[in-house]
Amino acid sequence: MYYELATMTLPFGTAGQAAANVQVFTTAPEAGGELLGCWFTDIGQLNQMIVLRGFADLGALQAERARTQKSADPFGCGSIFQSLEQHSYQGFPWMKPVRPSAESGISGPVYEIRTYGIKTGGVQATIDLWEQYVPPREALSPCVVAMVALDGPLRFTNIWSYPTLDARSKARADAVAQGIWPPKGGPAHLTTNMVSTIALPTAVSPLK
Repeated sequence: MYYELATMTLPFGTAGQAAANVQVFTTAPEAGGELLGCWFTDIGQLNQMIVLRGFADLGALQAERARTQKSADPFGCGSIFQSLEQHSYQGFPWMKPVRPSAESGISGPVYEIRTYGIKTGGVQATIDLWEQYVPPREALSPCVVAMVALDGPLRFTNIWSYPTLDARSKARADAVAQGIWPPKGGPAHLTTNMVSTIALPTAVSPLK
């Protein structure tokens, strides 16, 4: 499964209109892929809308990227956003494809989106370690997706869902206490370039 993670920086007070426009743009008859998540940041860099779309293959992702880039009104927000970034990803091969909350049962409303830089040669080792360690970690909270970037610096992004911020803190503490997270040896493959964002679903987000 392939994914696009798009981030828009918005003026204060425009999130509601932007989310509605995103839904129209990504579900239009000519649109490719599937809208999976549409969040607004709550902790981390503020005033950002993060949009996750899924694609069956790389060609479909690239075709939709071209449509967005050629659009005079990308995501229906060309007159609203102050900046737009789009990044392509491939899901870890052993992970199930991301599905909306109504199908997967995975829900927030608190989502943590974490991106870690990966050292040269560390991609496969990271994928293998996560395959081993994610199942016991998911007993504490579900991992929505882990995916490797296809453009830009070597890095991967992982998204986790929690019912509350307190539940997030408890799950992370329990995982460390039980020795099931982080994956043993995993940090050795990572750089110090790490970013964590807490985001909440907008009204149009299929992941609620």
